[in-house]
Amino acid sequence: MTLTHAPKLTTDGDRSIGSRIAAYRTAQRLSQSALAQALGVTFQQVQKYEKGRNRVGAARLQAIADFLGVQVSTFFDDPAEAVDGRASIQHLLQDPDVMELVRTFATISDKVTRRSVLSIVKSAASLQTVSSDAMN
Repeated sequence: MTLTHAPKLTTDGDRSIGSRIAAYRTAQRLSQSALAQALGVTFQQVQKYEKGRNRVGAARLQAIADFLGVQVSTFFDDPAEAVDGRASIQHLLQDPDVMELVRTFATISDKVTRRSVLSIVKSAASLQTVSSDAMN
């Protein structure tokens, strides 16, 4: 008697992990080719991981996390991410304006200037909140 196994289909979880890989790779301005080379696979394989067409094994996911400088848990859903009306990290990383702000901020090497810019951004955010509250 021969047992045949159906191919393992990818799931929403596989697609979620893949999109997070893509978001973190993009946030670091890395190409699919750069990630592929670091993993010893083709860029097409990285595309398949990121699209959720192929599952990412545990060891490969650890290698991806190591290369991107994040914890493996970063790639998994965390129900506490969107608490208090704040956007999840994944959602923020997919916003081109957020990514432009992060990339530009990262180019500021002077710590005093970085703190000043952060203070300006925080002030602008609090002004936005105050004006929204006043309108309600």
